[in-house]
Amino acid sequence: MKNFALIGAAGYIAPRHLKAIKDTGNNLVVAMDVNDSVGIMDSHFPEAEFFTEFESFAAYVDDQKFQGNKLDYVSICSPNYLHAPHMKYALMNGIDVICEKPLVLHSQDIDMLAEYEKKYGAKVYSILQLRLHHAIVALREKVAAAPKDKIFDVDLTYLTSRGKWYMKSWKGLDEKSGGVATNIGVHFYDMLHFIFGKIVKAEVHYRDEQTSAGYLEYERARVRWFLSIDANNLPSNAVKGEKLTYRSITIEGEELEFSGGFTELHTESYKNILAGKGYGLEENRTAIETVEKLRLQPITENPEHAHPLLAKVKP
Repeated sequence: MKNFALIGAAGYIAPRHLKAIKDTGNNLVVAMDVNDSVGIMDSHFPEAEFFTEFESFAAYVDDQKFQGNKLDYVSICSPNYLHAPHMKYALMNGIDVICEKPLVLHSQDIDMLAEYEKKYGAKVYSILQLRLHHAIVALREKVAAAPKDKIFDVDLTYLTSRGKWYMKSWKGLDEKSGGVATNIGVHFYDMLHFIFGKIVKAEVHYRDEQTSAGYLEYERARVRWFLSIDANNLPSNAVKGEKLTYRSITIEGEELEFSGGFTELHTESYKNILAGKGYGLEENRTAIETVEKLRLQPITENPEHAHPLLAKVKP
């Protein structure tokens, strides 16, 4: 049984980490979040310590270490801009890390974290769960088996509506979240790299606080992409759930079906990490460099490879 800490226990994704820690037979010792809406912990680890101040959390971890009860992992579900400092804290204490997406906002932080790994002997792992999805794995195998000169045409569309709260939270601030392309898109960019290889070209055709669209070329694919949290951009066949969403990936005009199979991917990610097969810093580099480029890229006017939905926001 490994001992875990969790930073960001009140976050949207934290319940999946709590479930993964429990389902893999491990123990949550302590959690921290500036918000105290963490009743979900009672369903998993009611005996875990909890703090709303990082200083108190750090002092508790120090006391445990002094008493010979060193933590094995720190799971990080904090806001995007805090991932890097929270990972550095764990590494400086010799504790391995499991961090949510995006690993960091700036690619230079990957180099810095690599230095921390070397100096302190601990390791960073990340949640790149789409790489474990059976449909994504099958598509990767299909692409690998295709003729080497075959370039696939791909459309990526992801719309997930958000209420007015979103823009008033840290997620609505580019300097804290990285913007829409980073916050809701980084997993998809990692998936595209995982399947289609190195990135060759990047264009941005539209970008505002709620929507981003553009074009990417990989070694094996030409990708038109459109990402949005604006409900006005949703098609009529959007899926009703906790929020209206629409997710579509077509390859050569054929829809990739991967609407299900997500609920256990965090647990599968934890199993791989605990077995020494997790994804580390370098596996994250291409996706982080991609979203970093998309934040800074000038807008391409009159693009040749425009996503069909671009006309909705940019007539």
